[in-house]
Amino acid sequence: MPCNFGTFFQVFIKLWLSCLRMEFRGLVMCFALCVVYTTSKPTERKDRVHHDPQLSDKEHDDQQSFDYDHDAFLGQEEAKTFDQLTPEESKERLGMIVDKIDADKDGFVTEDELKTWIKKSQKRYIYENVDRQWKDFDLNSDAVISWEEYRNVTYGSYLDDPDPEDGFNYKQMMSRDERRFKMADKDGNHFADKDEFTAFLHPEEYEYMKDIVVLETMEDIDKNGDGFIDLEEYIGDMYNHEADSKEPDWVKTEREQFAEFRDKNKDGKMDKEETKDWILPSDYDHAEAEAKHLVYESDTDKDGLLTKEEIVQKYDLFVGSQATDFGEALVVMETIKSRA
Repeated sequence: MPCNFGTFFQVFIKLWLSCLRMEFRGLVMCFALCVVYTTSKPTERKDRVHHDPQLSDKEHDDQQSFDYDHDAFLGQEEAKTFDQLTPEESKERLGMIVDKIDADKDGFVTEDELKTWIKKSQKRYIYENVDRQWKDFDLNSDAVISWEEYRNVTYGSYLDDPDPEDGFNYKQMMSRDERRFKMADKDGNHFADKDEFTAFLHPEEYEYMKDIVVLETMEDIDKNGDGFIDLEEYIGDMYNHEADSKEPDWVKTEREQFAEFRDKNKDGKMDKEETKDWILPSDYDHAEAEAKHLVYESDTDKDGLLTKEEIVQKYDLFVGSQATDFGEALVVMETIKSRA
């Protein structure tokens, strides 16, 4: 496949600057993405749709085990840690977790608070990544990040060169980042706290940031600048057609998808709302369903609220470990040894 170096370089710079927000491993992955962009076959498709991941790869069958609930409540990696704890240790740690879930500190855990916790557990890798790079942007260590701090770290010397040799428009990219930063600044105080900075780096994870995700996606795909995405722009974003090559079957399917489902008002193009429905579909909310399930199973007095006592009493549902069986096996082995 012939390589358009100018296009490659622009995409490379965009991805590379984005990766300055990540750790070294992220930089390596980012370079790989740049290479894939220029060397991938034209039949490989690009997917812009954001889906929430499954809470667990285990079957949700409480008659068999609570493994699905453990993964959903703790996250799969943390659930493995709890598997090695005794029941007493599990209950103690669960009690401390309940204090974190109870956001308003009123002594009760609501379904919404539980849902929020489950979503955070599933996205822990995002928050851990933000924690690792926070110090790189909070230059004066005041526990907030200003736009100036982020700009200086990300763009650095490019600010001093209004006409770089490569001809790339860094100011345009910086302007786009500034717009997103201001939207992430929910309280409008011109600084980003940890949560707002997370929203800036991962806008697709925040409801109030979804409009910027849609806007940036449309700007990327809308080549003629009319504020809409027509069929050819839609196909062109995911498929790089080569002369004299036959379109793969999936491209034909995507054309049909555009006509039947994407373009809801049948005007031949996607507007903002139609684009949002495409890239941010209203998936089944697994976290909400699991929160309802946990409340139903644990709410002893059926008041719709969970106390710490009610949750800890059902620790086997939330975090219960395999240590009980393991401990019993040790007792049996010690008994056999003593009789030998």
